[in-house]
Amino acid sequence: MLDAIKNVKIHLLVLALVAASELIGILKFPVGPGMIVLVPMLYAVFMGTFLGPKFLKIVNDKDMDHASSLVSLTLMLLMARYGTLVGPKFFEIVKAGPALVLQEFGNIGTLLIGIPIAVFLGLKREAVGAAHSVAREPNVALISDIYGLNSPEGRGVMGVYICGTVFGTIFFGLTASFLSILDVFHPYALAMAAGVGSASMMTATVGSLSAIYPDMAEQIQAFGVASNTLSGLDGVYMSMLIALPLSNKLYKIIYRIKYGKEEAK
Repeated sequence: MLDAIKNVKIHLLVLALVAASELIGILKFPVGPGMIVLVPMLYAVFMGTFLGPKFLKIVNDKDMDHASSLVSLTLMLLMARYGTLVGPKFFEIVKAGPALVLQEFGNIGTLLIGIPIAVFLGLKREAVGAAHSVAREPNVALISDIYGLNSPEGRGVMGVYICGTVFGTIFFGLTASFLSILDVFHPYALAMAAGVGSASMMTATVGSLSAIYPDMAEQIQAFGVASNTLSGLDGVYMSMLIALPLSNKLYKIIYRIKYGKEEAK
């Protein structure tokens, strides 16, 4: 962490990316009754991707390791800022308390959809690690503790974790815009759905929704933060006690359907 903080190159590049993204600003494209909203975070992710060793080679692997180690530090500052938004909306959040708690069960949809697709694409035990959750830090730690990261389950969860880190923010931000076009879900519901345990994904969603519904921006931010906090608190228990056992049972069923036999031990 100390070496990362001393890496001046990373700080200057981040400053340049932030400045360029903010200069572009929020772009809105009307689509039917709603609109697609592109927020500065999306630009920063795209531009940062092309700075890496695979493209422009402005940053190397060491720089990328330093940058990743600083993410948790910067997210702490972000969550502190969001914490100031939750307090004033406390009673509104309390009214939605049952919905905030029950929405955690929606994460089970990840395994119900993901495991059958993964198995039929040819994955085996990797499917359990990959699809039992959205594979953020607590889930990686859980799989590591139970199976080890060198196991098939460990490879699965790490694969989704890396994909989520690279594409998750973009996906969440754009999905929020598309869903708002349908005008089926209330903005508060979309904000709560964004709280899957990832601050960056939640921030991208909240940013898009706040741009689309500026009159409800503070409430949207408060619901998003409260939902994300609850996901961080009970998400591990949900994965450990419900999602992971259910994933293993579903995997055995789908494996038997695909291959016509039980998996060899």
